[in-house]
Amino acid sequence: MAMHAIPKQSFRRATSGDVGTVREITRAAYSKWVPVIGREPKPMIADYEQAVVDHVIDIYEQGGLPIALIELIPKPSYLLIENVAVLPDRHGNGIGGLLLERAETIARSLGLSELRLYTNAMFATNITFYARRGFEEFMREPHASGSEVVHMKKSVGP
Repeated sequence: MAMHAIPKQSFRRATSGDVGTVREITRAAYSKWVPVIGREPKPMIADYEQAVVDHVIDIYEQGGLPIALIELIPKPSYLLIENVAVLPDRHGNGIGGLLLERAETIARSLGLSELRLYTNAMFATNITFYARRGFEEFMREPHASGSEVVHMKKSVGP
């Protein structure tokens, strides 16, 4: 009786050799927002050559193929989630939740008890996604583009 193998799933830390992959996944993930806000969101134009050096970027692979990533910036009192990106054809499979769990694990390993993130107020599905996973809005601020930035946070237990 043949068993269907589940493709191997794993995280790995991005290096300078992954800059192209990080940019491709991010651009694909955020392209749907361009018509919503009339410009490319910040993650689409970020300097990933620098980010892979300065930030923690973990790539999520299934069967050896990179399909998602999370970019984190450790701060003194919290871990900032800078970017959560999943290839569009993989949306709805729970990968975003796995990425957020990864952030919690890293926060704990760094002795940090809070996750923070920010998103565009017009990205309503993102806000709902994070709220369903325990994030609470704590601040809104105007963005230069005329939209609003929504800041959210979540406590991480030991």
